[in-house]
Amino acid sequence: MGPTRHDLLTIGQLSARSGLAASALRYYERMGLISADRTTGNQRRYARATLRRIAFVRAAQRVGLSLEEARTALDRLPEDRAPSTAEWGEVAGTWHERIDRQIEELQLLKRKLTGCIGCGCLSLSRCALYNAGDRAGATGPGARYLLTGDPADGPAPGAATTEH
Repeated sequence: MGPTRHDLLTIGQLSARSGLAASALRYYERMGLISADRTTGNQRRYARATLRRIAFVRAAQRVGLSLEEARTALDRLPEDRAPSTAEWGEVAGTWHERIDRQIEELQLLKRKLTGCIGCGCLSLSRCALYNAGDRAGATGPGARYLLTGDPADGPAPGAATTEH
């Protein structure tokens, strides 16, 4: 037996309970993240389990997953009930590697920012965050662009420079 009309939420109720605007819920529905039944008057009605799906999507976004990645994960979970421990464990396990990669990237960014504190270049065009390959640094120590000119025309790796 399916849900009774008392078990279903209108879009307004779902919006109030989830904290998402009705427009976001309609977008989630178009993306396949949630689904609704329609009344004879073509109004949306959502199962209460939809609140769990929305919470899942918001948790996925907090760890940096895209809505597409959240949808892929949701496709592996039951739509009409809470997932079992095993079902949830399988999906959550796929996030571990992604989160570990994000942590590594953030730690690298933190190290680069820490280096920027003492760098003093104050130049986005020369900054190691924007000049990740450090094209100028490959030509030797010191302020390479001050010695050779504009960063756009600056030294290529291995180019000889003349200091004055």
